[in-house]
Amino acid sequence: MNSSALLQQFSEQQVAGFMLVIARIAPLFIVAPMFSSKMIPGRVRGLAAVGLAVGMAPMAMKGHRVPLDVMSLGALATKELIVGLAFAFAISVLFAAVSAAGSLMDTLIGFSFGALVDPISGNNASVLSQLYSLVGVAVFIAINGDAWVIQGLDRTYDLVPLLDYPALGSMVAGVEHAFTGIFVAAMELAAPVVLAVIITDAAFGVVARVVPQLNVFAVGFPAKVTVGLLVLGVSLPFAAGWISDQLQDSVAAALHSLRVA
Repeated sequence: MNSSALLQQFSEQQVAGFMLVIARIAPLFIVAPMFSSKMIPGRVRGLAAVGLAVGMAPMAMKGHRVPLDVMSLGALATKELIVGLAFAFAISVLFAAVSAAGSLMDTLIGFSFGALVDPISGNNASVLSQLYSLVGVAVFIAINGDAWVIQGLDRTYDLVPLLDYPALGSMVAGVEHAFTGIFVAAMELAAPVVLAVIITDAAFGVVARVVPQLNVFAVGFPAKVTVGLLVLGVSLPFAAGWISDQLQDSVAAALHSLRVA
């Protein structure tokens, strides 16, 4: 084989490997928190994905020879998309739980009447849901969550190499476990405010039975808002610690669900 043929073969291998690596990285910028934020222009996210793929491709391709026929390459690209999507989804579940906790508190306190557009997700969200989403992003940045996620993504190549296929049963079970844990996690995060508002409602229910002439709605609504905001302010530092711990658990759970078939 002459030098030009060797260079051509090397170039084809590099391009094919890069395509497979970016297929695993792309779901991170579509699903995962902060990386997929609507506040980041799509072109910037695309450039960041390409930059990550350029950095990870040599490590992912080490010792592997990528098949260049269309069928094999298409099957591997599909597999890479599924692995990247499973990893990114397990991370995004945490922020779904944070947003759900905020929505639950909004409904109980009464802030759900004023729904606005959430700048993080681009969807309609009420006040506390937006607040908790922003707190989640702030904690994510403060604890170098982006570095953890990128390190976790790099670790997936040790668990499911570029040319191997994952165990679908384990991966689906991991995604299912993450999805079913959203409501439980949201209740854990919103529990202090939920309990305080329920106790306040119960107290005003007793007052309404004792003093029927009292307009409970006119008095109770400001009281619920006051109690809810006070408890929210007190519990917010603990919520930040909870988000930090859950992020580590989410990355670990995402990696645990990935293994070679």
